[in-house]
Amino acid sequence: MLSTRRFAALLVVGAAIAVPVVGCGGSSDDNSTSNAATPATTTSGGGGGAGGSVDLTATDFKFDPSDPSVKSGEVTFNLKNDGQTTHSLEIEDVNGQDVELEGDVSPGQSGTLKANLAPGTYEFYCPVDSHKEMGMTGEITVK
Repeated sequence: MLSTRRFAALLVVGAAIAVPVVGCGGSSDDNSTSNAATPATTTSGGGGGAGGSVDLTATDFKFDPSDPSVKSGEVTFNLKNDGQTTHSLEIEDVNGQDVELEGDVSPGQSGTLKANLAPGTYEFYCPVDSHKEMGMTGEITVK
């Protein structure tokens, strides 16, 4: 009888520990168009990996960082809108064409743009209304 009580007590303790741990899963309930990003620039490691990612924060009316650097190849731009108005992202003259984020990014939301970039420099900006003219621009250096 004593071992049955110990077994039951262990089950209760195990369940009390397991339930909160299971609740820490990877599901997200936000309405963003991609994973949230923090304002930092990263590049891929060596060994054949090319491209990288750029985490941009859009506010009213600037990008942070405004002058990121990455390796050439497929680059993923993660845009987080920390501003009070809708923003977007467009990169000038990528392989002869402008590349734009599909749709606009509402305040508090995020979006992702992928572009295959050769070495050089590229202007990027917010194409919403007159945000570009208000100084919401930047330049990416691709090595």
